Amino acid sequence: MTVSDSASMGRRIAEARSRAGLTQADLASAISLDRSVLAKIENGGRRVSALELARIANTLGERIEWFVMETPPAIVSHRNLEEPGAESPTIDRTVERVTWNVEFTSQRDERWNTPSVQTLSRPRNAEEAEASSTIARGLLGLNSIAPLVDIAGHFSNLGLLVFAFDLGRDAADAASVLLERGGVAVVNGHLHVGRRRLAAAHELGHFLFADEYSVDWRVSDWEDDNAWESRLDRFARALLLPAVGLRQMWDDSQARGDDLRARCVKIGSIFRVDMSTLARRLIELGLIAQSGGRQVRSIRTTRADIVELNLVVPDELAPPCLPRSYEESVLRIYRHEMISPARATDLLFDTWNEEDLPVLPSLPESAIWNLV
Repeated sequence: MTVSDSASMGRRIAEARSRAGLTQADLASAISLDRSVLAKIENGGRRVSALELARIANTLGERIEWFVMETPPAIVSHRNLEEPGAESPTIDRTVERVTWNVEFTSQRDERWNTPSVQTLSRPRNAEEAEASSTIARGLLGLNSIAPLVDIAGHFSNLGLLVFAFDLGRDAADAASVLLERGGVAVVNGHLHVGRRRLAAAHELGHFLFADEYSVDWRVSDWEDDNAWESRLDRFARALLLPAVGLRQMWDDSQARGDDLRARCVKIGSIFRVDMSTLARRLIELGLIAQSGGRQVRSIRTTRADIVELNLVVPDELAPPCLPRSYEESVLRIYRHEMISPARATDLLFDTWNEEDLPVLPSLPESAIWNLV
């Protein structure tokens, strides 16, 4: 869907200009327009030409599609709760672009298949959060012991497409949005791998509990006054560190005579979590005391640990990261010549070059009659 009325277009231009910290006079000068003309455009009293819009987008560092495509309804609902004119966070705009691209692709790919997953009831306390994680692991095809590896692949099988982009240290950890079919999540790839996985698990919770649109600024930093997010954090930790599997591995490592540091380094590597997440999980399961939690958080896995303990060193969701099923879908519609090479690389968020795309067979001369 595209924005067609002047008022909506004008509001978007004004919002983008404000976000860039420019006055109307600044922007008008940069694009060679009178300030009064730009004021009319922003107020919806004058239509903006394609050339003017291109100049505005270039000056403000925005993509033209941000001005001309309608924002997904779930994101609009979220923004209506915000202070009017408030700056949209980086991840907010990234989720918009991801949503546009996913919806565009899914509508053109005949083989696009989003599974139907039953929505889970919202957990009302920690015990129900634990139970929900067990159900979610079952949906993912995991038992009560196995580590969750290839998190993006597993979540795609439930209909949640996870993307990772480096949004910088000041951006939110993650965000997710429900689509008409399935959902998308964006994880800030600037985080370390353990935090990226925790953020993705947190977004799966939002997805399964049918939260329409959610931005999580700092996963696992919520205080008790935000009980819902705390329960989601509990769900995410339990998803990555199942109680049965963690207890068994903890006891086995202790029986082998491993000290606390060796136990934590090994378990963190196997379950692919950071030490802060592991510490909180060990405390909530009663395996260590609060004082032990501070000690666990201080542990850093070294290069010597990797060699001597034969550790797995995955780098899941390393930015930029796109779901494999999404990449395959883009390639399918490209092979069917529904999109150009330039549009294909745009849908792939410029993680591919045109030279990376498959070579399409040449059409016979007679094929022109199919187009007449």
